[in-house]
Amino acid sequence: MTLPWCLKTEVLMSPAAGFNLPGSFMKPDSGFAVPTKLQSIRKGDRERLRIQAVFSFPPRNGRTEKRKQLKQELLEAIESLERGATATPDDQLRIDQLARKVEAVNPTNEPLKSDLINGKWELIYTTSAAILQAKKPRFLRSITNYQCINMDTLKVQRMETWPFYNSVTGDLTPLNSKKVAVKLQMFKILGFIPVKAPDSARGELEITYVDEELRISRGKGNLLFILKMFDPTYRIPL
Repeated sequence: MTLPWCLKTEVLMSPAAGFNLPGSFMKPDSGFAVPTKLQSIRKGDRERLRIQAVFSFPPRNGRTEKRKQLKQELLEAIESLERGATATPDDQLRIDQLARKVEAVNPTNEPLKSDLINGKWELIYTTSAAILQAKKPRFLRSITNYQCINMDTLKVQRMETWPFYNSVTGDLTPLNSKKVAVKLQMFKILGFIPVKAPDSARGELEITYVDEELRISRGKGNLLFILKMFDPTYRIPL
């Protein structure tokens, strides 16, 4: 709230004379002393302004703390779901709701223009059946999955680890500051056997949340991907 002009400048209007008297004239020894009642009113107004200012603005770190709390609730909810492979429909609904709360406090308005998006991300939850391969025996599923993005070269890479070390690389085409079109180009079976991707291997990916630690993305059919940063310096081989 803006202080009244007379309080900011310490200039008072003399009601009798109709002209301004500088605040220095109002000292007790000036012959123009401010009446005690007026001093009390001015002090009271300032106190009210101070109190209002305190309650008008939230603590500077309030939004940060809220974001931290929402992220923690999301991470705790997905911890036991094996990246989503054991998630029930109710689990998926709950995770989606928690993810939307985190997305609502996204600190990065234009993710594709931010360096935060670059690097190697570890997948910790998804609703993509193709990635989860939940119907396969557990010992045939990849232990860890990574997704890598380099926006300066418009490249994307997805990698599996043990037991097959399959990977795929592709090209990105920005559609806006949050969404990219993805065209997969080359698979590597067992990590070294190249197989050209079919022309139909296309999709879209929208970055709905990103900070230094966590990224949330959504794909076609509202597929949900939640990843944590693994290596921000990683470069996709060209």
